[in-house]
Amino acid sequence: MGKAKRKMTNWSQYSKALINRGSLTFWIDEHAISSWCCSEHRGRRGRGYIYSDVAIETALVVKGVFNLSLRALEGFTTSVFQLMDVPLTSPSYSCISKRAKTVNIKYRSPSRGSVAHVVIDSTGLKVYGEGEWKTRKHGKEKRRTWRKLHLAVDANTHEVVAAEVSLVNVADNEVLPTLIKPLRRQIKQVSADGAYDTKACHKLLQRKGCKPTIPPRSSAGFWEDGHPRNEAVRALKNNELAQWKKENDYHLRSLSETAMYRYKQLISSKLSLRDYNAQVGEALAGVKAINKVIRLGMPVRKQTA
Repeated sequence: MGKAKRKMTNWSQYSKALINRGSLTFWIDEHAISSWCCSEHRGRRGRGYIYSDVAIETALVVKGVFNLSLRALEGFTTSVFQLMDVPLTSPSYSCISKRAKTVNIKYRSPSRGSVAHVVIDSTGLKVYGEGEWKTRKHGKEKRRTWRKLHLAVDANTHEVVAAEVSLVNVADNEVLPTLIKPLRRQIKQVSADGAYDTKACHKLLQRKGCKPTIPPRSSAGFWEDGHPRNEAVRALKNNELAQWKKENDYHLRSLSETAMYRYKQLISSKLSLRDYNAQVGEALAGVKAINKVIRLGMPVRKQTA
């Protein structure tokens, strides 16, 4: 990666934030400790849950951040409580595995009004298969399986405002409604790549009152008169698409790729759980982790004149 062109103005605070990422008490905080045990019955017959959703959610976050297996996670969490002198224990590895299928991961930050610009993209997460070196050296033996992680990122705060996990054969444009519809916040602009250049996506964004910044495909034609997409198609046919992207701040879409890189660096590019619903919980716990890291502190760079 090349050297940054703009000087960082908050290096001292950002350095402390990077140090605190490794703090155990940051990941297992007071809120998690106070909410660790389940205080309400789940409403079904039989014994209620011992551990709350917050406990399972925290365990999955710690698992991703520290790259632990389920058994190692149980021992790790129990030892943390012993060192902190807290009278709590970790859920067993089998409990975490089962509850990961149904836990509701609350990764979104509290609503803070409208969002100026949301950028959207997806990336692949490997489920199982041989390593890259073994595959290149000796060839592939087992079928590799992937899941797709779809992220909608606030271009201003870098936080993930919506996330979805899908099978690898699900197209990006099919997931857009499940990313955008649940958001109760006003969104002024949405940027995405050409995979989202469909009438259904444009119609959805128009209904939500969002300005779509989606470059048309190379063979794109004009739609009905007055459609906002026609401006981008006209720029494409006049070889002015680069200027159109600049005028509409399309370059901010790269922040979604930055978010995916951050996810794979902080968490992993792999999912270790085998059940699909558990994989969804595992991936969204990783999203919660990167949002928590962002709230801890981000670099601020000096604006160019």
